[in-house]
Amino acid sequence: MRLLKQGASFVMVGLIQLAIDWLVFVALTKVGCGSSVANVSGRIVGASFGFWLNGAWTFSEEREWRLHGWHLLKFAVLWSMTTLVSTVIITLISHYKGLHVAWMVKPVVDIFLALLSFLVSKYWVYN
Repeated sequence: MRLLKQGASFVMVGLIQLAIDWLVFVALTKVGCGSSVANVSGRIVGASFGFWLNGAWTFSEEREWRLHGWHLLKFAVLWSMTTLVSTVIITLISHYKGLHVAWMVKPVVDIFLALLSFLVSKYWVYN
């Protein structure tokens, strides 16, 4: 039952995080920023929010639970890997299919990566 609750919480946080990430990406690309820089920037802003909220709410086992440096280090490793994958895909799509297609595809790519991130977060990052 706890896995179901954590999964639902992770999805809620993830949807908010995805919206923040996507809005930053679109805003930066609209003002002329390259898609790779805009993607990384959006993911930084979204991840900052998501790391804190998932640690404080989704994966906390007790009220006194606090995030520690090792949580952040493990999160940084996971974030770096998913950001690399996301950025390569979004940059290629932007280059070959255009920026507007990249805007539409980015949420799909990031949702897929979020599903993988849930298991890694549950069993490694916040454990």
